[in-house]
Amino acid sequence: MRKRGRNRQFVLAVNGRSAVKTVFLFIVSLLLVFILSGVLTSLRPELRPSSSLYRVADELKGETFGLILGMENHYFASELPEPNKRFELSPLVLKLATSINLKDPRSFLGRELPGFSHFDSEILIAGQGTDYTNMPSESPPPTEVLKEEREANLAELEGKQKKKTDGEKPPEQSTGGRKVVFIYNTHNTESYLPFLKGEADPDRAIHSKANVTLVSDMLANAMKSQGVGAMVDKTDFQANLRKKGWAYARSYDESRPVVKEAMAQNKDLQYFIDIHRDSQRKKATTATVKGKSYARVAFVLGKKSSNFESNLKLAKELHERMEKKYPGLSRGVISKGAAGDNGIYNQDLNERSVLIEFGGVDNNREELERAAEAMADVFSEMYWNAEKVDADSGEDDKKKQ
Repeated sequence: MRKRGRNRQFVLAVNGRSAVKTVFLFIVSLLLVFILSGVLTSLRPELRPSSSLYRVADELKGETFGLILGMENHYFASELPEPNKRFELSPLVLKLATSINLKDPRSFLGRELPGFSHFDSEILIAGQGTDYTNMPSESPPPTEVLKEEREANLAELEGKQKKKTDGEKPPEQSTGGRKVVFIYNTHNTESYLPFLKGEADPDRAIHSKANVTLVSDMLANAMKSQGVGAMVDKTDFQANLRKKGWAYARSYDESRPVVKEAMAQNKDLQYFIDIHRDSQRKKATTATVKGKSYARVAFVLGKKSSNFESNLKLAKELHERMEKKYPGLSRGVISKGAAGDNGIYNQDLNERSVLIEFGGVDNNREELERAAEAMADVFSEMYWNAEKVDADSGEDDKKKQ
């Protein structure tokens, strides 16, 4: 006798009120996550959540986006320079999948060696001879060096001071009493071996007086001779760090309030320059221009800064003008911002901010002074050209009214 199969039925009871409450809490949670992410990335750009979309966007050049648009509208592609009309997908996929960049040998070992990420910088615009083997680099000085003071080489510091002649013509244009450039030194104790008597160890090129602040004075004086008013901040940030018991890595936390205060007190300030000294040796940091030896300069940008694009525009223009008038003097434009690195350098405070490395540990006073004069030359040229453009634009606006 066959047994009849039983019909089994499952009944799922759903509490309508609980379901609505769950959906509501889920939506509210998503909104809170988006709001919190927005607040964090607005206050601290380096806290931006990491995702594959960000990585893809960071790896694509602006011309690539134009090429993608050109697939739909050929007008965009027609405006691209010839070398940028090809899009190579394979290197991009390889880099996204393995973090290996075939053009950067550091990427093969960079994730394996401890501390190697500190050298994870990117060459945005390469100067003559600049590659990933001689990029600008900085390292914290040994602790014991900060506690001791060595005798400075006064003969080198004083050098042959240039004398101002009575017949020297004043600059054709001038900002008058207005200071439009703010110059400071976050790593103010960075020095040069020729400044230090009997010192040969590059790691010990540190001094409280004979240091990179002298280059700031050189640059400010050179800008003044070009009619551009500049002020130099004399705050001893490194001494303040030691008083507070802060690590060297917090140098930018110490200099940040000073920059903000300068901005608040002087509304005329338009440009902010943080001057440093590179750790590379003389071969990488010295150039011969028109038969004279110069300390080379490098423009460094924080890739985590919210003003990265505008500051890149400034650094690019300075580099290009320098290449035109002083070929080989610029080492190029570099971006930094590896994990654990500051990656902002106070450049989020103003859209015209840049960190400039003047020379390396082996450069002497004369080489640095020539570099400062060259920088003031191209900077003033850029500044007065921008002023002229603004003035012409203002006149055009008046005519339209």
